[in-house]
Amino acid sequence: MSVKVAFEDLGLIDYKEAWDYQEKIFAEYLKIKAENRDLPKEKQIEIEGNVIFCEHPHVYTLGKSGEQNNLLIADEFLKKINATYYKINRGGDITYHGPGQIVGYPIIDLERFNLQVKQYIANLEQSIILTLDEFGIKSERLNGATGVWLDTTIPGKTRKICAIGVKASRFITMHGFAFNVNTNLEYFNYINPCGFVDKGVTSMEKELGQKQDFIQVKDILKSKMAKVFDMHF
Repeated sequence: MSVKVAFEDLGLIDYKEAWDYQEKIFAEYLKIKAENRDLPKEKQIEIEGNVIFCEHPHVYTLGKSGEQNNLLIADEFLKKINATYYKINRGGDITYHGPGQIVGYPIIDLERFNLQVKQYIANLEQSIILTLDEFGIKSERLNGATGVWLDTTIPGKTRKICAIGVKASRFITMHGFAFNVNTNLEYFNYINPCGFVDKGVTSMEKELGQKQDFIQVKDILKSKMAKVFDMHF
């Protein structure tokens, strides 16, 4: 049976503000989960879950296992390009968020979906792959790396179109994905994206040669996530 989840589109929002909002929901769900352990099944509170879409002003984020030196610029230059930087508590290395990029933050209880973390990440990837299919862009997974990629078998041509980095505790998730739609790719020149020095980054706009209807892409992605996860909003 399809699982109901709350959906919010926060539009353009400061990274720290969105992070704090995620943390608040995440903490509430962890508290419910802990309390449910001591209650009989019929008295347990169901965790509805949230899927959040948003965009951020220019920002670089470094995951807990990431290398600081994958940020290739100093603080003064960050100010010059109107960007901020945060070290955060998700998995993965460094990535960039900015306008024209769909950032997705699912805060869900994986046990409601009978998912382990690895399959959850695969489902996020599949949702992006199916969305790109709708626009005639063939994408795939890359062995040994998370995210969604193009031309994975062509050395020197492999490029990432969606980065994924998540945190999970007691099967509650936070953080998520960053999907390049109309993203200014110049900002990736200042980092080793996700720690890779031999792979590129791309966007739907770059692949298709023109800006895409951002709202349309979001709507399609939302429907693909609903299908892949068997959820409804």
